[in-house]
Amino acid sequence: MRFLLIAFLLIATTVSAQTRSTAAVSPTFFGGVPSGTASATPLQLTILETINRALQHNLGVLDAEEAVNRARGTRWTALGELLPTIGARVSETRQIFNFAAFGVNPQNFGFPAVIGPFNLFDVRVALSQAVVDVHAMNSLRAENHNIAAAQFAVKSARDLVVLVSANLYLQALAGRARTETARAQMQTAEAVFQQASNMKENGLVAGIDVVRADVQLSTERQRVTAAQNDYEKTKLQLARVIGLPLGQAFELVEDLPYVPVPDMTLDAALDRAYQSRPDYQAALEHVRAAEATRRAIAGEMMPDIRVNADYGPIGLTPADSVNTYAFVGALNVPIFNGRTRGRLAEADADLRLRRAEAEDLKASIYYDVKNAFLDLQATAEQLQVATRGRDLASQQLVQARDRFTAGVTNNVEVVQAQEAVALASEQYIQALYGYNVSKALLARGLGIAEEATRQLLGGAR
Repeated sequence: MRFLLIAFLLIATTVSAQTRSTAAVSPTFFGGVPSGTASATPLQLTILETINRALQHNLGVLDAEEAVNRARGTRWTALGELLPTIGARVSETRQIFNFAAFGVNPQNFGFPAVIGPFNLFDVRVALSQAVVDVHAMNSLRAENHNIAAAQFAVKSARDLVVLVSANLYLQALAGRARTETARAQMQTAEAVFQQASNMKENGLVAGIDVVRADVQLSTERQRVTAAQNDYEKTKLQLARVIGLPLGQAFELVEDLPYVPVPDMTLDAALDRAYQSRPDYQAALEHVRAAEATRRAIAGEMMPDIRVNADYGPIGLTPADSVNTYAFVGALNVPIFNGRTRGRLAEADADLRLRRAEAEDLKASIYYDVKNAFLDLQATAEQLQVATRGRDLASQQLVQARDRFTAGVTNNVEVVQAQEAVALASEQYIQALYGYNVSKALLARGLGIAEEATRQLLGGAR
């Protein structure tokens, strides 16, 4: 019962660590667009190749990149209010005109009531141009800030994809290590069972020792099955995130290289994060966009100047047409517009909300970085303790088997030692996973996840 309780606590710790590492990630980042055709030969994936594939095919990155394109389209819409509008028209009319239909009797003046038929030919090029339009200029500025925010969002999305794909790669490596450890434990259990069976045949131990060894062997086989299943399910999640072709088999070809911890103080890390975090820079751009939007709405209450012009030949036929033109400059002065005042109130509320979101994100960055520092310190100490615990548990198992072979004790001690090795191995795997995740979260907290990955793993896109 004591071993079951410890195992349950270890599993809860594993789930908690995995949840913390991806808690703030949108479900979009766990999807990917499959690309290519599956091959019969399993792919050999390094962590750098995994991250590169994720950056190319992950749905979160693709969605962020399309958001930039949408923002650029919106900017062109705003820019259109400042660009000239030019159009051309060619028309030819044949008409009979009845004055009586309009209540006029031209016969009183010696003219017929019906005139026509007659032709009218007109070719005209028209131009309309805003000369001064405060509303349009500020709307354009707002959309420029929205594009900048969307571009920062792309960088933030790429950092998140690096975190998600690296985290899943780490989980897969941990799953593989658990599977290998479980197989080693099963082989040990098989050896102990065979040893107990031989000793019973020689009359050296009781039958209960063989039963106990057989039960332990069955337990280890179940652990191998469960570990292998979890490992394969984690690989399926990883395959989806990085957009592998459906049904493509792959293997993890290497363990992670040693990743050094950034040598900086908490204050230096916070300064770096405020300058580098793309999500915070995007939030500041949204604030600037909201300010420009408010100025644009206020600009609707200010005068604007527009120029309209047209030019072209007009006449009864193309042959006798005469070039004519018109040029109009207009000053429009708004006097009262209740709708604009309502929109100003909405813009003020939006601006306050954007500022509050930016301040909240700044506080979130502080807590993210500080938590990352605390987790990094704690997981480093846990890894040291877990490494020593694993070594001691292995020595304890060797000694217990020797004592059982010598007839000093029954195999209860061996079974307990096997359980201790299993738990110590799980603690080591979890500590190593947590330590690597803490370093990844610190890089994400500083806003340099992709940059740090490139530098430490020595790769390019």
